[in-house]
Amino acid sequence: MNDAFNTPVSVDPRLLEVLVCPVTRGRLTYDRERNELVSAGAKLAFPIRDGVPIMLAEDARPLD
Repeated sequence: MNDAFNTPVSVDPRLLEVLVCPVTRGRLTYDRERNELVSAGAKLAFPIRDGVPIMLAEDARPLD
């Protein structure tokens, strides 16, 4: 954990193996800079808050 912001430095790779995009059921990748899980298929980025991925489409950020 990064003590300054209480956010993970990285996401456990095992978590990425189990989580899928709630829209497409496709693979997610981790964007370390923005602390988000990205679904290229849905063109959405899901935030990670306090170490918990928020997998709700309405809370996701649209990708440009």
